[in-house]
Amino acid sequence: MPSSDTRNLTRMDRILLGASRALQTVYGKPEQARPYPATVRNTAEFSEWDRRSSAAYMRVNHTGEVCAQALYQSQALTARSSANRDRMQHSADEEMDHLAWCERRIEELEGRKSLLNPVWYGGSFVIGALAGLVGDKWNLGFLAETEEQVVEHLEKHLSSLPKTDRRSRQVIAQMQSDEARHAHEAIEAGAGTLPAPARTLMRLAARVMTSTAYRL
Repeated sequence: MPSSDTRNLTRMDRILLGASRALQTVYGKPEQARPYPATVRNTAEFSEWDRRSSAAYMRVNHTGEVCAQALYQSQALTARSSANRDRMQHSADEEMDHLAWCERRIEELEGRKSLLNPVWYGGSFVIGALAGLVGDKWNLGFLAETEEQVVEHLEKHLSSLPKTDRRSRQVIAQMQSDEARHAHEAIEAGAGTLPAPARTLMRLAARVMTSTAYRL
């Protein structure tokens, strides 16, 4: 897995590293640095309906992690300070664990990934780059707001997942803990508070992604 320290890399190095990461995210097999959180068995009542429902929810979460990789990579590429660049890259490394966990859980559930992942990655990369170009304060603000909304989104998934699917719940709970920490770290680093219209647009975009990925 790439190191989170990019201070000795040139801009071209970072562009090439980002391109490699993009291909790995969308088409490759993500690597994980931390153990897979799902260590328990599902309850005996875990049904075929539960399996299909869980697979759809985990597909949404996998797509969210594809978007997260795009956002972090583009924000790291456009960050002004090396400290913020390293912070973004470190978060991207942890999010790669999430991507790998979601993919593994989808495979366990005999589901499939979203057919539109290349589109989600491309759109998220552009959004992240625009946020980074505005300046580090707003770059961090966008990161913090994104992570806070993801925490809320994962809480809804914990409420909606079949209660019989204990394995998916363990994966999502660990992801939620990591996302909350990323938001806190961004705020501590000086994140600005995004204006209300920007936050609303982010929620609307997330709603389109989740509703589409649930089916496709």
